This record gives sequence, structure tokens and C-alpha cells, in this order.
Amino acid sequence: MAACRRSLLLIRYRAGFLTPARLLSDGEPTTFKPPVKPLIVDKKALQESRKRFLSPEFIPPRGRKDPLKFYLERQDMIERRKVINIPEFYVGSILAVTMADPHANGKSNRFVGICIDRSGSGLGATFALRNVIDGQGVEIRYDMYSPLIQEIQVLKLEKRIDAKLFYLRDALPEYSTFDVNMKPVQHLDPEVPVNEMRVKMKPRPWSKRWEQEKHNIKGINFDYYLLEKHKQRAKKSAQPWVKFDMLREYDTSKLEKEILQEVNQKLSQSSSSA
Repeated sequence: MAACRRSLLLIRYRAGFLTPARLLSDGEPTTFKPPVKPLIVDKKALQESRKRFLSPEFIPPRGRKDPLKFYLERQDMIERRKVINIPEFYVGSILAVTMADPHANGKSNRFVGICIDRSGSGLGATFALRNVIDGQGVEIRYDMYSPLIQEIQVLKLEKRIDAKLFYLRDALPEYSTFDVNMKPVQHLDPEVPVNEMRVKMKPRPWSKRWEQEKHNIKGINFDYYLLEKHKQRAKKSAQPWVKFDMLREYDTSKLEKEILQEVNQKLSQSSSSA
């Protein structure tokens, strides 16, 4: 009886008398559930944000008199970027780097950590990641354009209020601990968020005197950790004349526009030819 009823429903469905519905094993139609709407991503806004970003290693050091060298390096860097996607990231972003390793299972090694430093220029650009694994702090410094790097994935895109985060070595481990299986956090806002977190430090002594003005640390509230004698000692090492040194300012706005235009032109030519 159930088989006859099911065949009758199938005939009526094919004839157009029934609305689209999924039939159960006993022949009873279920209610139609519309599919979940996909999340709409503003691709145009993402492309505009990428156009505004230029990796700092493209800017040559100040006072260099050999522009041909840096031009040739840029060509090699662009060719490398055609092979591997080097995404936008900053000090404070959480990354996952997959690197070829002949001694590892699967011939590759994946490391997850927070970016604590970006330094170098040209093909010598490097970045460092830090994570606490099994209670032990681990730091790995990568060559940005190394052919051994297979993938650079941004798990969480954000900035910090400090240019370098080496003081995380003396902070509590919780500020440097990240899950190795962390899932990427989707970022749709064209503006990169700035994390103004102030970390809690371990008891003194620290590896460096982070309270000194030369470090210019804003991510630590030193009032919780310093005695009056420590504050007086830090004042002795202050350099109040630095903010009046106009030669320290390196205006690269015009140079950045020229280099960004050159890089986008080369990458667009390669994508159109492909």
C-alpha cells in the first residue's frame, strides 16, 4: 500500500501537481526548506584595501644610492609573488606558515603564531612568529621570499599599538599561546583593526628594561611593575631631543605610490596573460 502511494505521489510530482518536496521512505512529503543564503563578500572593497597596502620590504632603506639593485630585487620579489600568495599582515597578526621540511612527516611543517617582528628590505625581508607550545615559548624567523615556504595564511588580521612585540617573551604565556588548529577569522572591514591590548608581565627581572624610552612601549602599564627608583632610572636614559630630530623622518609617500603602481602593473600583466 505504501509503495503504491509513493508511486502515485511521484507521478503527481512529475506532472506538476505537487510542489517540490523531498519524499520520505514511507512516501510522505516533507516541508520545503530554502537553502541558507551565502554570506555576501564585498570583493570590490577587499580589492581596494589590497591596493592601498604595500609590503614594507618594497621600500628601500634610506640614503641608498644604488636604485638599480633594488629595482632588480623588486622584479625577483614580484616573480616570487606570482608563485605564492604573500598576504597582507602586520605585527600583531596571527599567521600559519607551511614550510617544506624533508625531516617532517609529509615533508612539510606548519607553525602557527603571532607576528612579533617584521624587518629587512628587498629579498632580505624577514618576519618572526611566536607561540607557546607545551609551556615552552617557541619563536621562528622566516625569510619572506624563501623558496621553502609553501603557504602563508592569515588566521587573524590586526595591528598592535607597538611596532615590535619582543616584550611578549617577558609577558604571561597566555598572550603568546594560540591553538595550532586555529580556524581563520573572517575579516570583511576594509580598515584593519588595531588591538590596544596591554599585556600583564611576569615578575621582574625582565630580559630587557622595557620601561626605557628608547623602546617606546605602549602595550605595558609600567605603573604596576616599577618602583619609584626604577622610574627615576628610566628617566636618566630618556632622549627628549629625538622628537625634534627632523632627519629621522623618512617621507616615502611619493616613493610608495611609484612602487605600488609598478607592482600592480606587473601583477596585472601576469594575471591577464594567464
